[in-house]
Amino acid sequence: MNSGHEYRERIGPADAGRTVLDHLSSRYAHSSEDQWRARMAAGEVSVEGERAAAGDVLRTGHSVVWRRPPWEEPAVPLAFALLHRDAHLLAVAKPVGLPTLPNGGFLDHTLLRLVEARFPGAAPAHRLGRGTSGVVLFTRSAEARREVLRQWQDGGVLKTYLALVSGRPERNEFTVDVPIGPVPHTRLGEVFAATPSGRAAISHARVVAERPDATLVEVRIPTGRPHQIRIHMAAAGHPLVGDPLYVAGGRPGHAPGLPGETGYHLHAWRLGLRHPVTGEALDVECAPPPALRP
Repeated sequence: MNSGHEYRERIGPADAGRTVLDHLSSRYAHSSEDQWRARMAAGEVSVEGERAAAGDVLRTGHSVVWRRPPWEEPAVPLAFALLHRDAHLLAVAKPVGLPTLPNGGFLDHTLLRLVEARFPGAAPAHRLGRGTSGVVLFTRSAEARREVLRQWQDGGVLKTYLALVSGRPERNEFTVDVPIGPVPHTRLGEVFAATPSGRAAISHARVVAERPDATLVEVRIPTGRPHQIRIHMAAAGHPLVGDPLYVAGGRPGHAPGLPGETGYHLHAWRLGLRHPVTGEALDVECAPPPALRP
């Protein structure tokens, strides 16, 4: 059982004039109107520090807080391995199933909480999906955070993954540059997927080994859009084996799963960058799980 959590937001002009119930049930569609009514009846929701009622009207600048009571989080692997450590950086190996950051019902059962417990002040420079294993980089100083962010934005960080995809690509090396952005999702409202209106994204893939009805590929991504490799391999006609969400074409299927569900095979194998303080080349590698070994 965790200690509960406060979710806070500040109301902007676009949401002003709506009732608290309308705002919460539409913005946070993971819960129904009845669930939000029950939370307000229990005194869990406040506006400007006062207990909120369903019909209260929101104004620009209002502070809305949901004080979620403690809850039992799903069981996940609560461990990580150190791959690199110095005064400015940490690189750790995240197992499949462990979320990187709090979200989707996870708070304490996250890589962030585990790393913070051993290395207070460490901040993740990026995130991996819950079903993805491999290298996650943390910064330990303000100087490192600024420089790693600059390299990330300038394309100076080399990210290499291993993925098990369905079928056999026609070419041993290929590039996917399908834009990625929000599209409709029957359960969440919207998710990131392949769409012409999305943001630019590029993935370079190379066949590593053939398997019966599947292929192991190495994928390098100069960009880093949400679920990029899952979306791009599906857009190329080769969804990741076991992916519960993305089908051929790079969009959700007719009965789609959720982005955080596991089952697919994807591993953050190598991460290369210039050390943010010394400037020396740093290449961190994490051994892949059995299903993703050549």
